[in-house]
Amino acid sequence: MAKRAGVSTATVSRALNNPESVSTGLRARINTVIDEIGYIPDASARALSSRRTRTIGAIVPTIDNAMFARGLQALQSYLATQDYLLLLSTNEYDLDIELKQARNLVSRGIDGLILRGDKRHEELRRLLLSQKIPFVNVGVYEPDKPYPSVGVDNAAAGRRITQHLMELGHRHVGIVAAMQRNNDRAQARLAGVLQILEEHGSAPPERWMVQVNYNLDDARQAARYILADGDRPTALVCGNDVIAYGVMLEAQKLGIAVPRQLSVVGFDDLEWSRHLQPSLTTIHMPTDEIWVKAGEYLVEHLVGASGIMHREIDFSLVVRESTAPPAGS
Repeated sequence: MAKRAGVSTATVSRALNNPESVSTGLRARINTVIDEIGYIPDASARALSSRRTRTIGAIVPTIDNAMFARGLQALQSYLATQDYLLLLSTNEYDLDIELKQARNLVSRGIDGLILRGDKRHEELRRLLLSQKIPFVNVGVYEPDKPYPSVGVDNAAAGRRITQHLMELGHRHVGIVAAMQRNNDRAQARLAGVLQILEEHGSAPPERWMVQVNYNLDDARQAARYILADGDRPTALVCGNDVIAYGVMLEAQKLGIAVPRQLSVVGFDDLEWSRHLQPSLTTIHMPTDEIWVKAGEYLVEHLVGASGIMHREIDFSLVVRESTAPPAGS
């Protein structure tokens, strides 16, 4: 390749590994030769010489969730601009599975790891420490902990969406929460919701509080259970937008008008939320920014830069058509 480009092998090496160190014209000439002969650098050889594979691992609970898919797409796009490859795995909210998947990723030579939340197997923490694998917790903001985090204050988000219902005059509020097991984001949101309800003397009865998986079927069954009784809430706080969609569909089937007879709120602000009839009041989570900032933290850390260890990303309340004052108020 150096012979065809009329340069030294050292110049080709610099053009491949540190493009800014050669002139634009020379880099273009070398790239032309690369295209002509179809050269692909040997990643294994590079890893041996640099002790880096330029590979970032990520473990998420599932990819059957629009928020994870969107965040991972944003992360992948950013890492590609930095010449990093993303290796993805899922843990199904199981800490033992997460530990196993992390071991698999480490054995494949990842340079860094992105983890969802901060519910961890202690053995995983020891593994990352012993192997000197930098990592960052995404989706949470926890400045009081020694582990890097990028995300929103989920408890504050829970408080804000519930305060919106209080301001409308609702005092009979039910909750269709996400499953709490090994999910610190859902736990924090629920804690924030309950805090505001209790401050207003509106703690819900046990029948009005249900935990479900992130899918429409479970959400519809939960709504059917809560709304079947004549003594039903005037508003429902849902663990995310998908759960809210299921609740609204079931309310429609039961002949309960949203928002005239039932206000519904969610979290995340998925694309469909503004297109529903009625459109959904929700908390907007800047998913793309959260995942990209997590990627930036690792990339900066790997080149020796001292990035911000804990980064809080702002959420916002988006008021749409699914909330209104309770009937008769």
